[in-house]
Amino acid sequence: MLDPVTRPPGSLALRCSRALLSPWSRLSLLAVLLLAAATVVLLYEPQRLLSEGWPAQTGGAGAVILFGLAYGVCTAAFVPRPILNLAAGALFGTQAGLVAALAGTVLGAGIAFTLGRLLGQDALRPLLRGRWLTAADGQLSRHGFRSVLAIRLFPGVPFAAANYCAAVSRMGYTPFLLATGLGSIPNTAAYVVAGSEAGSPTSPAFLISMGFIVVSGLGAAAVAWRKRHGLRARAAAVRASAADPAPMRPLETTGARDPR
Repeated sequence: MLDPVTRPPGSLALRCSRALLSPWSRLSLLAVLLLAAATVVLLYEPQRLLSEGWPAQTGGAGAVILFGLAYGVCTAAFVPRPILNLAAGALFGTQAGLVAALAGTVLGAGIAFTLGRLLGQDALRPLLRGRWLTAADGQLSRHGFRSVLAIRLFPGVPFAAANYCAAVSRMGYTPFLLATGLGSIPNTAAYVVAGSEAGSPTSPAFLISMGFIVVSGLGAAAVAWRKRHGLRARAAAVRASAADPAPMRPLETTGARDPR
């Protein structure tokens, strides 16, 4: 009789590890983490802790660093950045508040980008088959720095959504973080100044900052409208190139005489 085939030891563990590390398992883990973060934000409102319950014994540079770290974690957990920017200005003033807010912005973008790249990219990239998704992915992959810079300068796309969309694309960490830091300066500074001058709403600094926020919002709407039409044209070009094969070139005849 033939001996029964024995499976190599550790095969079950190997299959389990492959299943746990598969793209869809990692995407499920990312969904659980994002859902848990959103639930924590809704239940505990950590932004109120930053603005109202700040430890009294913490001050100076240590407070700015701690606020920047908390800012980054909160933005990765979907806390709106305008609230955090206002809190930074109210707690630390314009200069230190701007440093803490910008550091937290870059940190939060890096956390979200890392989570999306490690846990979601392999599963989501094969699904980029729609015309709009393909066009947006091509824009971010080929012109990542310029695209992210425009998104940060004219904040029409939610911060977290832009982070995860960039993570699914092929753009690198350095251009993403650099564009995030540079592009976030004007809008972040406006909110920080507004927070620091909230006690005197008729001061020129407060009025200028609020005017800039309104103008940047209108600019974001205009850029979004223009980009929408650009993506529509790009998607139509992709669909046309996929539907129409390359025309066959006619055979070239050399030295042929006219039969007439």
